[in-house]
Amino acid sequence: MSEILSIQNLNKTYEGGFQALKNVNLFINRGEIFALLGPNGAGKTTLIGAVCGMVRPTSGQILVDGHDIVQDFRRTRELIGLVPQELSTDSFETVWDTVNFSRGLFGQPPNTDYVEATLKNLSLWDKRKNTIRTLSGGMKRRVMIAKALSHEPKVLFLDEPTAGVDVELRKDMWDQVHALQKTGVTIILTTHYIEEAEEMADRIGIISKGELILTECKSALMRKLGRKELVLDLAEPLGTLPDRLTKYKLDLNAERTAIKYEFDSTSDDNGISELVGELVRSGCSFKDIHTKQSSLEEIFIRLVKK
Repeated sequence: MSEILSIQNLNKTYEGGFQALKNVNLFINRGEIFALLGPNGAGKTTLIGAVCGMVRPTSGQILVDGHDIVQDFRRTRELIGLVPQELSTDSFETVWDTVNFSRGLFGQPPNTDYVEATLKNLSLWDKRKNTIRTLSGGMKRRVMIAKALSHEPKVLFLDEPTAGVDVELRKDMWDQVHALQKTGVTIILTTHYIEEAEEMADRIGIISKGELILTECKSALMRKLGRKELVLDLAEPLGTLPDRLTKYKLDLNAERTAIKYEFDSTSDDNGISELVGELVRSGCSFKDIHTKQSSLEEIFIRLVKK
């Protein structure tokens, strides 16, 4: 799979000495959905701004489809669509006019068929004659996506695409993003909704304090860093854990009706068989047993803290 975005040794230091990006290296494959996660102030917006030409890097190189963003600014900007977190558009323009205007800003010739298809794909066709100010927040965000797609970019940045959007509409927008991917658009999104990244992304990057601390295929990340938790529901409440079980670092829930044991799912010797045997020998009977995989949110919190 070929790269469409290459970021090498990227640094950004603002006046006053604050270093927002520290030697970032990132490569995005053509046609993938990449989720960039990080706490507030981690450097996500600065990184997007650098790629889109709105922030001047202190050092490093950024290539979009082989074109340098500094030496060939006009061409790289044509290749990129950006949906910012803030809803900024002319309130008194119609949906049709604002999307057509955005297309013209990038020097694209008029193409009513393409604009119509874009509005229909985003469920905006029935609203094409409405002014922006009459639309709901979710519809306004769809208009922002339509504007970003108006010039037929190869790379689409979505900065917090579902911020302030209700759960039902969020699911709908996930479907639309997957539909965009099928047309060949590469999508890079930032989000505070961890389940959004877990649902949508092919690969995940985690940035903290300006440093990209990890990039990994989502499934591999879950497999590599996701721990499993064994839960044994006891037949009767247990006052205290028997002494012979203390070496297992078990947790007894507040009701004292369940025992939790965390283990590494990739290890051949996870200690489960020995633990169950010790429970039986200690006279602890249980009525149910099940496991729980660590979520992406738990992995994210653990990595950022580390």
